[in-house]
Amino acid sequence: MKKHDLTKVSDPGVATVSSSPTADFGIDTTTMSTREAVRDYVIRVRSGDIGSLPAILGLIALVVLFSILSDVFFSLNNIANLLAQGAGQTIIAIGIVYVLLIGEIDLSAGTASGVAGAILAMHYVENGNLLSGMGSTVFVAFIALLLLAALLAALLRIWPGVFMSLLGVAIAAVGFEANPWVEMLLAVCVGTAIGCITGFLIAKIGMPSFVVTLALFLAWQGVILQLIGEGGVFGISSSHVLDQVANGNLSTVGSWLLFVVAAGGYAGVTLGGHVLRRRRGLVTQPTPLVVAKVVALTGFAAVVTILLTVNRSPSDLIEISGVPYVVPIVLALLVIGTYVLNRTTYGRHIYAVGGNREAARRAGIDVTQLRASVFVISSSCAAIGAIVYSSKVGSVDPQAGGLNTLLFAVGAAVIGGTSLFGGKGRVADAVVGGAVLAVVANGLGLLRQPAAVVSIVTGLVLLLAATVDALSRRRNAATRQ
Repeated sequence: MKKHDLTKVSDPGVATVSSSPTADFGIDTTTMSTREAVRDYVIRVRSGDIGSLPAILGLIALVVLFSILSDVFFSLNNIANLLAQGAGQTIIAIGIVYVLLIGEIDLSAGTASGVAGAILAMHYVENGNLLSGMGSTVFVAFIALLLLAALLAALLRIWPGVFMSLLGVAIAAVGFEANPWVEMLLAVCVGTAIGCITGFLIAKIGMPSFVVTLALFLAWQGVILQLIGEGGVFGISSSHVLDQVANGNLSTVGSWLLFVVAAGGYAGVTLGGHVLRRRRGLVTQPTPLVVAKVVALTGFAAVVTILLTVNRSPSDLIEISGVPYVVPIVLALLVIGTYVLNRTTYGRHIYAVGGNREAARRAGIDVTQLRASVFVISSSCAAIGAIVYSSKVGSVDPQAGGLNTLLFAVGAAVIGGTSLFGGKGRVADAVVGGAVLAVVANGLGLLRQPAAVVSIVTGLVLLLAATVDALSRRRNAATRQ
């Protein structure tokens, strides 16, 4: 078996996981030329190790198709709208990637985000007085739920969960006046608390994740109805800060500063790491491929920044320019998530548990704590997603987090290349998959296709992605026999 077919786990005795989390050109090509590395990559693709390649090719095909069919697809306004359109579901999908990596599923992420959004909106509408908005009975139950989440997180030794749950209790009990930053923090606290409860039931009690999260999907949907009421709506667009989260843009200077930080940081980390590994005689990609990848991504980011800093307002009286705020939000989550999975012991343990749970347990990994923690991450990301999509529509209603929110979020992760069987995937997969779904919805909308067509096409894209995943795993297994 070739060395590049395995990913090492930090603890001895843990079964290796096929499908490296950093699958790319020639992962152990210290002695390979560029041509040999490309040939090696093609061999791995043919053997079933395809990663997010199908999603990237599909995204390119969709962009070309819609640019031909619609004259406005590549307009500046539509490009900016496209970036913000799928940001909410993409952020939820980033959290779901962690759950899928250990072979579990979180069906409650959508309505959990709806609960977080409803609490955020109620705190704003009621000027911080949740007791008045909820009523005494519901308010006491809400506080008790947060305290229960803190207790369960303490039993699991997930200390960030304890802290965030107790912080939510403090914010709700003190009754701070309406403040968008406090409300966004409260929403994340609620999301984290929900994840602590979900993780405890699945990891500690041993209940199937499908059953638990399906039950909680229904339960949280009822909570949203209780908080908002049938036919009710909490408007938040009157808050400038909350409205700007998904609808505002960085200044021109801020946009270029983001480019310098993001592109420069990526180039520095990639090239610096490559040089360091070569000096130490460690395995690394061929230098021409590393440089080509950095140049390509930097050039793409520069082109997008140039386009978005052009005034795209149809009126001469108003200027609309700059990179949307959701871009740095998604980039931050992408960078943090990628670092956690690829550069930390915790991330390596996630891949180990997803590859072989029993072997990981025997190697000394606290599987119970780790399984619970990924649901905390999932629900916390769902809360951040709730902030973004609530800002986008300017309100929170009883359907928040329901309907297609969860399906699109799970679909984004799977379409991007994350396996439903565990052990294979990256945070970047959620971003790529989210881009595919956003392009589908945006392009069909520009072509004035009805919602039925959008749902059918989206379902077929998801079905195709699941089929490719199953076939690639089968081919990979056959190759190794």
